[in-house]
Amino acid sequence: MNTACMRLAAATLMAWGLGMASAQAQSDAELTGTLAKVRNAGAVTIGFRESSIPFSYLNARKEPIGYSVELCKQLVDMVGDAVHKTLAIKWVPVTAASRIDAVANGQVDLECGSTTSNLERQKRVAFSPTIFVSGTKLLVKKGSPVKEYRDLAGKTVAVTSGTTNEKTMRELSERFKLNLNIVVSTDHAESFGLVKAGKADAFATDDVLLYGFIAEDKAATKGAGDYQVVGDFLSYDPYGVMYRKDDPQMARLVNDSFQVLAQDGEIERQYKRWFLRKLPSGISLDLAMSPQLETILQTMAVKSE
Repeated sequence: MNTACMRLAAATLMAWGLGMASAQAQSDAELTGTLAKVRNAGAVTIGFRESSIPFSYLNARKEPIGYSVELCKQLVDMVGDAVHKTLAIKWVPVTAASRIDAVANGQVDLECGSTTSNLERQKRVAFSPTIFVSGTKLLVKKGSPVKEYRDLAGKTVAVTSGTTNEKTMRELSERFKLNLNIVVSTDHAESFGLVKAGKADAFATDDVLLYGFIAEDKAATKGAGDYQVVGDFLSYDPYGVMYRKDDPQMARLVNDSFQVLAQDGEIERQYKRWFLRKLPSGISLDLAMSPQLETILQTMAVKSE
């Protein structure tokens, strides 16, 4: 975390104080939920995705990196400030299908990936303020006759298990009588692989993830790119960091921490790093921040009374 952000974080978290007049008056016995857990363990357990480029994925050294990962690292620093202890990070890989259970069951304290916050999921877990806005689109091979979802009638579509995209495609198939052959994979890399191998006509997931796969494939093959993203948005997907539900201390700290990161401009700096500059592979997504996300960050930065 940069110096300005650290100063702002310290000021905000001192004022936060778990509802007390002074953070120094706080005792370990007053910590509850996740904060008590990580204080006792000396570590925060983070669930990460292995192929959600550029949010949460493995680099060449098999280390978790990405936009969501970096924001979560800074959140861990702020949690450490709040509990007066330097906290280590324990990394646990999760899939789209396992991530919600991992948070709800206490296997991980935070899930830092590309997870959509919606009302259905909020019944089981809690979410940070929105850190990205995406939506379902289709990836196809260049030259494919598929230009939008109606062109998929009777064709095979790859989706990843446990995603909102799977639900979206099933609902579209039923509503418009498309008779889609929906093939469910365990992770995004496997879904993309089905299109590469000619076993699926399209891969349906959040558009930003599709652009990430196209960029990484171009870097790996040193080619012009054999794939493209087509069609209109088929869903609205605001991303957030997951943590356990019904944990008021943690909820307040998460919300205050992301407000700090928005006020200081750190979220915007991380956005530029992961979406506008070159990724470790040498390829850039060149994806400008959407007006929706700009507005969300501006609103997030406004200090609540």
